[in-house]
Amino acid sequence: MLWTGPVSGLAVQTGVLLALAGLVGLTRAGWVLGLGYAMALTGLLTHGLRRSEQGRLSPADWITLTRAILVGAVLALSASVPGSVRMIVAIAALALLLDAVDGWIARRTGTASPLGARFDMEVDSFLLLVLAIYVARSAGAWIATIGLMRYLYAAAGWALPWLHGRVPYRYWRKVVAVVQGIVLTCAATGIFPTSLMHIALGAALALLVESFGRDVVWLAAQRGTHLTTLGRLAFPVSAGSLAWDGQPLLSAGMVAGRDDSPS
Repeated sequence: MLWTGPVSGLAVQTGVLLALAGLVGLTRAGWVLGLGYAMALTGLLTHGLRRSEQGRLSPADWITLTRAILVGAVLALSASVPGSVRMIVAIAALALLLDAVDGWIARRTGTASPLGARFDMEVDSFLLLVLAIYVARSAGAWIATIGLMRYLYAAAGWALPWLHGRVPYRYWRKVVAVVQGIVLTCAATGIFPTSLMHIALGAALALLVESFGRDVVWLAAQRGTHLTTLGRLAFPVSAGSLAWDGQPLLSAGMVAGRDDSPS
């Protein structure tokens, strides 16, 4: 049934939060954020499955759901006691490592789907947002821009619909996304010199701006000839969605995303 995966995710997320509370402690804010995230994930994923053709989670989607649960743990810990830094870094690193697994599984099992690719991208984006805000609290508010970029772009798309047009596939987007995750995770450790991390974070942000900028320029050039008309959202997550009426979508806003291509 379509609700099996989302409800299982809710149960596991709750169990993870209980385990973290026992290991390092969770503040009231941590509990509110963690449980709120878990319920939102359950509802949105259930809705997405209902609107998609597959109707249930694929093997790769289960791995992505595992990553989503890890992101929920990072979110809850980010609002908790300072002693949770090591746990935050460890869980974030695991989530980043698993990002290389779900796409591989999707291709090997022949279960690639637009829903899976979008699910993966949203999990990646939200992890970067949580890490960026966490690092920004101690290293400077400007760092939050790294995590907010994808959402600011999606918001701009409401005013400028042509920004949601399809763009050519570029492996460089994945490289940029990986760099963001690695740099933010390293910055979260707090063990590197501040000046060095500011340079690394500035370089990561510059790469992100370049990646978005290149796609915006391409889409602007295509407006008059190849403007794509998109269907309505099938699974809204913040300003984005997991699927567009069951059709595969690669937009400039998808900085990170699972490669669900069959190759």
